[in-house]
Amino acid sequence: MGDKRWHCLSAMDLLSEISGTTIVKRSSLYKSEAIGPGVQDWYVNAVVEIETSLPPQELLAALHVIEMQHARQRTVVWGPRTLDLDILFYDGLILSETQLTLPHPEAHQRHFVLMPLHEIAPRLIHPVFKETIANLLRDTPCKTACFPLREDVVFDQKPFGENP
Repeated sequence: MGDKRWHCLSAMDLLSEISGTTIVKRSSLYKSEAIGPGVQDWYVNAVVEIETSLPPQELLAALHVIEMQHARQRTVVWGPRTLDLDILFYDGLILSETQLTLPHPEAHQRHFVLMPLHEIAPRLIHPVFKETIANLLRDTPCKTACFPLREDVVFDQKPFGENP
């Protein structure tokens, strides 16, 4: 919700301010179809590779703080929101806890995750499926519309079907 590009770029800036955390790479911004309940406006997505000294649970808590700084409301699962930050992978760790599952349990099925991830890490191996991101992107059955946003174009609220 709101200025999607600003929320994404601001969150990336705030990521770099987390103690012990450095941004290594970031993808382009991608415009994609919304998934979830009801009719929702399109999303803006990106993937960021970071190096961090934080354990995954502390990193997730830091991400939730950034979401709160962007007025994130957790009222409806997959409902409209200003910002949604997820940990997709963490050093090949496989983890299943109440608050955190690694790798992200749906990343391999989401075109809007795989496209920006492929941009920065096509050879990354999914620790569960033992496949590269490139192979997962090629084989994913979920082909929601997703394409890069040109960052030099003024951000607007055009309906999804129009080009950026």
